[in-house]
Amino acid sequence: MSKILGKTNRLVLLTLLISFTFAGNPLKYAKPKLSDYGFFEGHMANHQPANGVIPYDVSAQLFSDYALKSRFIVVPNGKQLIYQKDGTFDFPKESILIKTFFYPADFRTPDQNIRLIETRLLINTPEGWLGFPYVWNAEQTEAYLEIAGERLDASFVNYAGDQVDFKYSVPNFNQCKGCHVNQNKMEPIGPKARLLNHSFDYVDGAMNQLKKWTSLGIVTGLPEISTLAHTPDYNNPEDGSVKERARALIDINCAHCHRLGGPAETSGLFLNIEETNPTKLGVMKPPIAAGRGAGNLNYTIVPGAPEKSIMIYRMESTDPGILMPELGRKLVHKEGVELVKQWIKEMD
Repeated sequence: MSKILGKTNRLVLLTLLISFTFAGNPLKYAKPKLSDYGFFEGHMANHQPANGVIPYDVSAQLFSDYALKSRFIVVPNGKQLIYQKDGTFDFPKESILIKTFFYPADFRTPDQNIRLIETRLLINTPEGWLGFPYVWNAEQTEAYLEIAGERLDASFVNYAGDQVDFKYSVPNFNQCKGCHVNQNKMEPIGPKARLLNHSFDYVDGAMNQLKKWTSLGIVTGLPEISTLAHTPDYNNPEDGSVKERARALIDINCAHCHRLGGPAETSGLFLNIEETNPTKLGVMKPPIAAGRGAGNLNYTIVPGAPEKSIMIYRMESTDPGILMPELGRKLVHKEGVELVKQWIKEMD
């Protein structure tokens, strides 16, 4: 009973906060159930996209406690994304980005015993981009809007055969802004040209995603695709050097905050993949007001010495007052930490 009352109180407080934050009622843009949107045909859990719902993927994945993800985009009929010179897109109003987080019971058989956890929607409304979390029921037949977020028991067997049990956190409505805000405005993170510039296995065959979107008429203004950058898949040693893959991992996991206009701009630590200034990347850079997050270490990155680097200290922590990124994880991304360590070891 106390758990139910606690959740009810959180919901009431969050609803009040939302009403004070927005001039209107942003919840009017969200439907109570995921099925109300008509994104998927047949059994909801199979994620068979309906007409106009286009699957996609990004080359470098945000780490979310090892959750796997399915992504889809909906562009209003007759509208187009407009390519911008910085590699982002101007999305028409009513565009929707769909991302479902799920786990196999055993990562050694990733296509079996799937449990869908949550589906997040980013909707480009007249009030700007808004994020809405939907939590899947135990029967895997429906996902329901949970603006107060949720904490769920999650478990899986990892690639080494070890059992992993933890509390999975579904963000509340306001927490979506923690990652997606730039210059005080919400915006998508993943659908950048450099993250889409690779092949995807569609039902009718593999094709570069940017070429596919062009052929479908949902994007305009793209330059010749061969001239566009590609962000490596940091999990694939054949898709780039250690440095390139480490920078890709840091970019997708950290740069939404650590960039000009991001929530961590005042730190002076800019981790977007386009940054070339070593000091701004953290090399021999003292922290600014990191508190105990610095771990009594002096610099964000010490070339050749990952054990002396604050970046590694924070990536290896699960303490809420120390860990980085601050949101979206409870577990340590062991493989990612090892990649960044190797990058730092190889620095001159």
